[in-house]
Amino acid sequence: MGTPLETPEAQTEELIHRLHEKYPDTTISLTFSSRLELLIAVILSAQCTDERVNGTTAELFEKYDGAGAYAEVEQDELASDLDSITYFNNKAKYIRSACQDIIDHHDETVPDTMDELTDLAGVGRKTANVVLQHGHDIVEGIVVDTHVQRISRRLGVVDAERPEAIESELMEIVPEGEWQQFTHLLISHGRATCTAINPDCADCGLNELCPSSKLDSDIDLADGEEWWSLWESSYH
Repeated sequence: MGTPLETPEAQTEELIHRLHEKYPDTTISLTFSSRLELLIAVILSAQCTDERVNGTTAELFEKYDGAGAYAEVEQDELASDLDSITYFNNKAKYIRSACQDIIDHHDETVPDTMDELTDLAGVGRKTANVVLQHGHDIVEGIVVDTHVQRISRRLGVVDAERPEAIESELMEIVPEGEWQQFTHLLISHGRATCTAINPDCADCGLNELCPSSKLDSDIDLADGEEWWSLWESSYH
């Protein structure tokens, strides 16, 4: 197996350096032109690809202009507009509710604090972090999506399993100036190389540091499962 550096801090510093070289221009892939559009796009992105979200919001953002338009539309109509998105009925409810709260309590402005954002329907800490970082230029945490969750465990950087606990561990070892880019680096690497089921370890620039490398390790630390069982389950 690959050999991690002596401390999580050293391991993290090295992987950040290498991933910056591999993905120098990585950034958020959702398309938006306002804070409200960003909020809606991130709500829609839960358990759905950014590519599909962008395809949907291209028409959605043309049709709806401002929080009032989303708050006033009938549930069935908005759900129909979102029917290519996973859990579109629930997400339509979240968007309508969040937009009504933005009108009633925030003067039609997307809030700029973690507490206020997470009070909105459909908004957890991950979504709030994205909106703060890319909508308000406020970086007070690390966005932990499925790629960050998987790769940070796979590389032996964190031991925690749940996103909020992973974020807490990462905030202790990732330099604060890298909190925002750390997420984008791991997302880019997760899409290009370090996929969930069959990562391309042979072509990975982090292979020699990775204790989960399937070239010479039987266990994927991302979930503690043996590699062969992951492959087997993917074909059933």
